[in-house]
Order: sequence, then structure tokens, then C-alpha cells
Amino acid sequence: MNKDIATPIRTRTILEKHGFSFKKSLGQNFLIDTNVLHRIVDHANVSDSTGVIEIGPGIGALTEQLAKRAKKVVAFEIDGRLLPILADTLSPYENVRVIHEDILKADVLPIIEAEMKGIEDIMVVANLPYYVTTPIIMKLLTDNLPLRGIVVMLQKEVADRISANPGTKEYGSLSIAIQYYTTAETVMTVPRSVFVPQPNVDSAVIRLLKREEPAVKVDNETFFFEVVRASFAQRRKTILNNLTSNLPNGKQKKEVVEGCLANVNIDPKRRGETLSIQEFGKLSDELYRMLS
Repeated sequence: MNKDIATPIRTRTILEKHGFSFKKSLGQNFLIDTNVLHRIVDHANVSDSTGVIEIGPGIGALTEQLAKRAKKVVAFEIDGRLLPILADTLSPYENVRVIHEDILKADVLPIIEAEMKGIEDIMVVANLPYYVTTPIIMKLLTDNLPLRGIVVMLQKEVADRISANPGTKEYGSLSIAIQYYTTAETVMTVPRSVFVPQPNVDSAVIRLLKREEPAVKVDNETFFFEVVRASFAQRRKTILNNLTSNLPNGKQKKEVVEGCLANVNIDPKRRGETLSIQEFGKLSDELYRMLS
């Protein structure tokens, strides 16, 4: 029986054997607590009919726990120095494929089609490098991949922002962008003590389950996100001020913007953080009609 990778002693042994040193620029923090890994896999509801995409497998601690339960695991690793280590640590598992590629540059759909033939249930499960968390999640959601959802560990502060509700200080354009595509909840917090090296921040695991349809139907998706970003450009400003300052031609069309707010019953003195995603949907359609 193989000893789990995610123990302090086994992790240290693997790193010493391969002479591996951490690269700060890649945000490498490896998990050394098997219980945490089991809970992550549980929250993703991985079974023997699940195909899993992992990002940043490191030395394979989470990959191993996924491989024990999933039908297939495809892991993207950017750091070439980790490939021989993964070949070694994951050698007992025939259902794992490691791809040496940057997930942000990868064309993921053909890889899923080639590697996950016949698998209907596909999840992304990963301990994400903190410095690229948001671009990775947004890419996975906007690339229109056949996913059930995404369960990832990230910086607690970012998890709080992703799952935030209107009217809270964490709520912003990131909350809306991700909740437009998914239902988002933080399922566990993770202390920094279960990583090597220890990060400077606490972590959390967030579960994003893809919606059948976006949270709100809008006439123009690109413009909707433009309106959302403009509304949060300066958090202390009112919705009217933010929209007129940050939408193209907003300053010249202040009266039109005011009229649009009135038409959808939104007080121009409100701040962006108080608007629900549905209110943003109505507002963006009205502005699109009047400004384009």
C-alpha cells in the first residue's frame, strides 16, 4: 500500500530526493494534510464516473486522492521541474495524465474531448496558485467547457469576494462575474499551517456549480459586464457618478443615464454594491437600448 504523499515526512522526502526548491513566482504551496484533501474531494462529489481536471498538481498530493476516486484525472502543470517528480509519485495510478502546459494558454476543450471520452460528469478540482486564481476561474467559465463545476482552494479573501451577497463590502464585479455563471459557496476554510511552505494568508475552498442558464438573461453579455465594472470603478461613488465617469460617452449622456436608472426604479444615489445581479441585468438592458 502506498503511503499518502500529503504528510510532512513523505513530502520532505520527495522534495529532498528530487532536489526540488520552491519558486515564489509560481505561488507554490504544497498541502501536507490528507484530511483536508479528502474533504476537498468530498465537496467536489467525485465518484468513479467523474473526470477531473486539476491545475497545478505540485508533487501530486491532491492528484493522488482524486485518482483513487475518479475515473480519470488530467492535470496541467506549468513547472517542468515537477514532471519527473509527478511521474514518480503518481506511477501507481494509471488513470492520471499530466500535461506540461499553462492552463491560461491551453485550449482545454479539445483536451477534454480527447481525454474524457464517454465521461459525462466533469469537475475542476485544484489547489490554485493564488496569483492567478481569478483569471483561471474566469477562463474556465467563459471557455464554455462541459463542466459540472469547479472546487478550488484559494486565498480566503478572494473566496469571500466570489461568494459575497449584495450589500456586503466583499461584493463586487468579481462576485457578479462568477455568480452570473455559477452558484458559489465557500465550503471550508483551511489554516496556513497545513502547507509547506506556509503562505502568508489563510485559504478557503470554494464550490462553484454551473448554472443551466446564466443567473440573468441580458441583451448583450459584454455590455452587461462593462456596466458592472463601471458601477464598481470607485466603490464610494454613487451608481450615477460611476456610470457617467466610466461608460463610454457617459459624461455627455448623463441625462440619458439618469433616465435609464429612473426607468428601472434604481435610485441614482445608490452604490453599486447594493444592486443585485437582476437589477444589474435590467439596468444594462436599458442602458444598452438607450446608449447604443
